[in-house]
Order: sequence, then C-alpha cells, then structure tokens
Amino acid sequence: MNPTNLARSLTVLFSCLLLAPTTAPAQPADPPRFDGAEALAGAVATSDARIQRDGSAVRVHVGRSSDRPGVTFQPPAGKWNLTGLAHLSARVKNTGSRTLNVHLCVDNPNSNRTERNGCCIQSETLAPGEEKTLQVALLARPPKNLEGVFRGMRGTPGGFQTRSNRGIDPSNVAGVSVYVYKPGADYQYEVSDLAAGGEPAFPLPKNLDDLLPMIDRFGQYIHKDWPGKTHSEADLAQQRTQEAADLAAHSSPEGWDQYGGWADGPQLEATGRFRVAKWQDKWWFVDPEGHLFWSHGLVRVTWSSAYTPITGREYLFADLPAHDSPFGPFYGRSTWAISGLYDRGAETYNFTGANLLRKYGADWMQTFADVTQRRLRSWGLNTMANCSQPAIYLKRKTPYTATVYSLDSPPEDTPGGTGYVATIHDDSRVIEATSGGWGKFPDPFDPSFRATLIKEVEQHKGKAVGDPWCLGYFPGNELSWGRDETTLPAAVLMSPADQPAKHVLVDDLKAKYQTIEKLNVAWHTDHASWDSLLQSTTPPGADDARDDLAPFLGKIADAYFRQCREAVKEVDPEGLYLGCRFAGWSHPVVFRTAAQYSDVVSINRYAESLTDLQLPEGIDKPVVIGEFHFGALDRGKFHATLRPVADQAARGAAYEKYVRSALENPLVVGTHWHQFGDQSTTGRDDGENFQNGFLDVCDTPYTETIDACRRVGYDLYQIRAAKAEATESNP
Repeated sequence: MNPTNLARSLTVLFSCLLLAPTTAPAQPADPPRFDGAEALAGAVATSDARIQRDGSAVRVHVGRSSDRPGVTFQPPAGKWNLTGLAHLSARVKNTGSRTLNVHLCVDNPNSNRTERNGCCIQSETLAPGEEKTLQVALLARPPKNLEGVFRGMRGTPGGFQTRSNRGIDPSNVAGVSVYVYKPGADYQYEVSDLAAGGEPAFPLPKNLDDLLPMIDRFGQYIHKDWPGKTHSEADLAQQRTQEAADLAAHSSPEGWDQYGGWADGPQLEATGRFRVAKWQDKWWFVDPEGHLFWSHGLVRVTWSSAYTPITGREYLFADLPAHDSPFGPFYGRSTWAISGLYDRGAETYNFTGANLLRKYGADWMQTFADVTQRRLRSWGLNTMANCSQPAIYLKRKTPYTATVYSLDSPPEDTPGGTGYVATIHDDSRVIEATSGGWGKFPDPFDPSFRATLIKEVEQHKGKAVGDPWCLGYFPGNELSWGRDETTLPAAVLMSPADQPAKHVLVDDLKAKYQTIEKLNVAWHTDHASWDSLLQSTTPPGADDARDDLAPFLGKIADAYFRQCREAVKEVDPEGLYLGCRFAGWSHPVVFRTAAQYSDVVSINRYAESLTDLQLPEGIDKPVVIGEFHFGALDRGKFHATLRPVADQAARGAAYEKYVRSALENPLVVGTHWHQFGDQSTTGRDDGENFQNGFLDVCDTPYTETIDACRRVGYDLYQIRAAKAEATESNP
C-alpha cells in the first residue's frame, strides 16, 4: 500500500473509532435453557382442568368437556432452547381411582398434536396409585438434505424424527404439557420432577457426504466404535471361545429340575403338565413334576432378531451380499406392514442369521439352537416366551409358550424368515371402526370367530398340544380396548350395518328401550327407526349413551375371552390359557372378565418396578409379565427402547430391580424380557430399532445384563419363597 492510500485508510479508521459506540451493539439473546423448578412454577391449567400447587408438585384434576385437558408449563421468557438435549421427562402419579392414560408433550408454537407436527409426545398408562417417570425424546426434523434417508427407523443418527412432517424445532419450545386425551371421565394426577437432559449419542459426521453407507456387513453402525463391537470374523471366534468358558463356569443354578422348577422346594401333585397353584399365599406355576416354577424368560428366542427391510434403502448398507452367495439365503420377505412404512412383502435381510453363519459355520442352525439352550440355563432363565422359534423350543430342553398364529402366516424356520407371524385376528372379521397399534379389534360375535380360533390352535397339534414342555398358549397380543369404557362400544355403532357386534348391541337396546323414540329421548338423537340406527355410523354423545355403552364393553370382553379359552381347551384340555397380553393396563371390567376365563392374566408392563402392581379389587389371579425391557445408547444402537437408561450398568441394575419386585409380588408368576437379541440397527418393519436384547446383532452377550440376570435368577426360588410354611390351594 502506498503512503497516500495508507494515510487515507488510517483517517477513515480513526473516524470510525471516534463514531463507534463505546460498547458492542446488543445481540439477540438465546432462548433460556430449561429449568424444571422454574417450569413447575409456571404451571397453567388448560380448558376443563383445575390445578393446585403442592410444594414441588402440581396436582391436576381434569374433566371431560375438552379434547386435551391438563396442565401446561410455560417458559417465562416465551420459549425454551432445548437444542442438543436428548429428552425431557416428568414424574406423574395417578391419584385417582380410574386407570389413567396420560400424555407428556413438548410443543413448538402452533403445533398440531393430531398430526404430531411441531411436537413430541409420549404416553403412559397408570393404574390407580401408580407413579412413573414419563420421558419424551426430543426428535427434531432432519435437515433438507437428509429427508427420507432414515425412513423406517425410530431412532437415527443425530436423533431425528423420521415420520413425514413430524418432529420439533428444539430451539423454539413454547411449552410442555401433561394431559389426558378425550377423557370419558374425570381424572386426577400429580406432576413433579420436570427435567431435560441427555445428548444425542450418535452425532452426524461433520461432512454429510461421509454418512452413507452407514451400516457395515455385520449390521453395525460404521461411524462409531464402542466396547464389544465386532470388526472381523476373528472377533467372532474370540467371543465364542470366551463365552464357552463362561458357560462352562456357570452351567446352571443349583436345585433346579429339568424344567427349571424348584427341585429342592416342596413336592406338590405332579400332573404331567404345567398348572397354577397358590403356595405361601403367593401364586406359582407348578411344573409337570410337581415342583414350584416361576417363569423367568425371554421373548422371541430366534435366529432373526436383527432382520431389516432393505427395499428402497439399499444405500444404507456397505456390503449386502449377492443373492447367489453363501449369505444369499438370509434374504427374505416381510410378512407384516403395520405402520405404512413398507408394504407387506418388502425384501428383508437377516443380519443375525448371517452373523451366526460366520460364527458357527455351516451347521449354524443346530449349533445356535444348542448354545441357546445352554445360555438360558446358564443365565438363570427357564422359559422361551412369546414368538420364539419352533426349531429351538421343540428340542424340549426349556419350557416355552405357544403363540397362536394366523392360518396363512406360520412361523418360518428358514434362514431368511423374519420370525414374525400375522395376528390370529387376521383370519376373522374385525370391528371396522376400531383402530390400534396392532390392527383393528376382532369381532367376537362373528359366527366364524370361535371356529377359526380352534383351527388356529390346532396348528400346534403334534407340537405344543399335549406337550409337557409347553407352559401355555398366547392367542392375540396387545388388543386396543379403548381409552375408556365407551370407546370400543362406540366404535361398534360407527361400523357398517352388517357388523355382527352392532346387531347384538342394537338388539340389547331394543330389549331395554322397546321403541326408538325412547332411545332418542335418552341419547338426544333423532333416529327414524331401529334400522336407521343400524345404518348410522355417527356415534352418540359419550355422556348421553354411557349407561348403555359401558356395559356392552363387558359383553364384548366376555365373548372374546370365553371363546379364546374354549378354543384352547377344546384342542388341548390341559393346556393353560395365558390371556391376551394386555398393553400395560385396561379397564376393570375387562380385567375382571379376563381373570374369569384366563388361567393366567398376561400384561406387557414396561415400568421401573412391579411393587405396586395390583388387579382390580376382588380379583385374585396369577399374572405373567409378557414383555418388559430397558436399553441404552452406549452400544451402537440409535434407540434406547421404551424404558431408556443411562448405560449398560444402569440397564443391569434396572433388570435386577424389576425382576426382584416381581418375585416379591404375590400375584406375579413370571417375567418375560422383550427380547432375546437386539433388533436391527436400521429397524424392523414398524421401525423399531431398539437396544433390547441380551445379545447384540453379532450374537455377543451384554455382560452387564447377563450378570444381573444371574444374580436374580440363581436365587429365584429363595427370593420368591421367603421362608414361609407350605400350604397349597388349587384355583
């Protein structure tokens, strides 16, 4: 720069300095971070709700005149910034007398909760008096260049919401709400311990061009390492050797008979089949030899845990094999499509099976089946639970539950089989206006319902039927009984005129009211005739029709459970009917009916503990937990399950706490963890890609969970018996 230009520049610079303000101009402040105590102080009741502050908690009472009554916690500065955080949680206690389905929601401004746009929602079902921590994942929308990349995955690198138009902007949170959706009655609950925390376990690569492909030939995430990750076939061989030594050192708990029953315990009547009885004022299974038996098991003991759809997602995988290679048989076809993510029949790949071939060689099926039996016994387990592989459980070395499956969807004992079967209710008519996570509710008044059930149970002839190793039968899974006692009956009225259940309900109404005019007065409707009511698909007001609809729920439950029991007992008279696998909880009338017909009531209960688990007053029936689990994000999975914990140590501790609480609950006769092996990193058909296994996708055991399982499993009967004197009473 020449001297003239330098002088000119210095003059301009000096002038600017003289004119410049003495302080830097104010920049827009970032939204404040979340403060739980501050949030509780900002509680505001929504429509048709009342709140009362009680120390560090907020008591909420909701009515039934609005869609989402509850409490909203508002940021003092107008919004919160939750960027970089993984989840938000709240402690909720059901202080009312009814079962409560409650929702925790994080909202952006102008969110659409119906479409899940601009919000994240987590729901829990709480029995009266029950308390849980609800935790909602803060799933942001993916950036434009990643839209659609993670289709079909519930958890993703970066922590994104993959459903179209869903997710939130975490930097602009306008409120947090705890509410009841369309309540049919008054509810009371208490909210405390609001908190936000965690961080995405799998940040995206700095250069997004480096992201794909992201799954290696073993089915693992490429861009991160973790303890126990498999890098080569040599790692598989080393792990096999190490585990063989571990299994040899821990072959079995002491004092067990061949079924896993308490050989050192009292001798009860031996009937040659499993049954239930009371001893020490606690419910138990009794095994075929007459020994007390407590069912400690795993769901989906299969060689296909980590299968995944690949159609339209081939770009995710670094090294899918040729179809005519030794790994070609692990290609298969999806047998279900429940979420609209894929059509039934999408091509799948079974990473679990492929890794078993690498690990055990050409005879991998036989070797894996044998190792599995040794593992279960060594780990202190004695049950292969729902949806397990017939090729494994029919070796008859470990008791099993039989899944009653659809006539056109038998389980596949093939390398590429997914291990999933269609629900039995695919074979009979459903109540058309119903909905649920696993499909529509079956119509138990359909004349073919019972006959079809019998045919489905008959598929187990020569297998589970008459087999002493069969613990019992599960027909159906997690039916949706409705938000309240009127939801399912109202759906009957919303169904077509030829719906069998609708004819039964209308006949009941005719018997009660005699004339359509009297019904119209009671319901505030204007149907011209009984046929007009049959043709109508408009439901009456829930309050107007409650006294007629609520009793019909009991009638539906009676028809359903009675015919399920009859089908099991007609085909296998000594087989146990293990119930319908309730999704968490249900209405008292449904539980009472289930207890009337089921030998054991089954509940899929994702919770911290079973200490407070009770059935409605007056019901004394054994309960088996059909599903539970815990998971973390420190072992290469993108989703930490329905009950997330911090790490593997916390996972083991959570397992032990849960099972101990079950052993100490007089009603509970078993717990079945969901599931044997991890789901695939890229998700099964409905997108679940949980760290929910005792084994990872490469067949490597999770040591912390196994250790916890042994701690409680090896003392199973000592914990359960609690040194009381023996008295038996059969149900």
